[in-house]
Amino acid sequence: MPRKRVGAGAADAAPIVEIPSALLDELVKGPMTAAEVQAASLAFKKALIERAMGAELSHHLGYREGETPPVPQTNHRNGHSEKTVLTDDGPVRIAVPRDRDGAFEPLLIPKHARRFTGFDDKIIAMYARGMTVREIQGFLAEQYGTEVSPDFISSVTDAVLVEVTAWQQRPLEPLYPVIFFDALRVKIRDDGGGRNKAVYVALGVRTDGEREVLGLWIEQTEGAKFWLKVFNELRTRGVQDVLIAVVDGLTGLVDAIETAFPQTTVQTCIVHP
Repeated sequence: MPRKRVGAGAADAAPIVEIPSALLDELVKGPMTAAEVQAASLAFKKALIERAMGAELSHHLGYREGETPPVPQTNHRNGHSEKTVLTDDGPVRIAVPRDRDGAFEPLLIPKHARRFTGFDDKIIAMYARGMTVREIQGFLAEQYGTEVSPDFISSVTDAVLVEVTAWQQRPLEPLYPVIFFDALRVKIRDDGGGRNKAVYVALGVRTDGEREVLGLWIEQTEGAKFWLKVFNELRTRGVQDVLIAVVDGLTGLVDAIETAFPQTTVQTCIVHP
């Protein structure tokens, strides 16, 4: 999970692009049905992707299509190859430009990639909400007219699990002025059904003022033994000292803090949302 600066927000969002009225006049000739709007959106996305990839190839070759190369060269455009990519609006068949040497490596949609920005996020969001692979398949087919295999969905979620493991094991700062310890009640899919479980959270405040989620843990029984395991994990990942630990009466936490970080001041939270 990326660190988030306090107050970060709309400035990090993607910029809104204004579409010229003249272009809309070309696309919209009169009243349109929902299906016609969808078709126009896909056609526009296809044209935009192909134009952007053509510009990438021009940059790679050093001259635009239709221009004379500035210096004699053997490598130049060599037609297109077609492939289907999955987008937020559904599948799109695009023509990918090629060069004679085969050295062109597109950045917008890399070679062998079959998905465009945002599609993986939808699969991950559904998976995180507890939907089964079959339910995700059905949703994608119904909403986007896209048939995907279980292996495809698993490849997306497995890639996230790799990132999650790396996040869980990442090195931490040696000193945190404040760490908040709390528990959240979260509904989690387990044995084919949903159960409410406690997810224990450690939220640290760094010396530069940034907040950072240090870890998340799920444990059936809470107590000093569990919290000692948490603190030993934090130590293993680099935490040497904590000035203030803010807690909310979690079982066994205070005793574990005094064992792992004896110089830490423990502050009981008196206002809890």
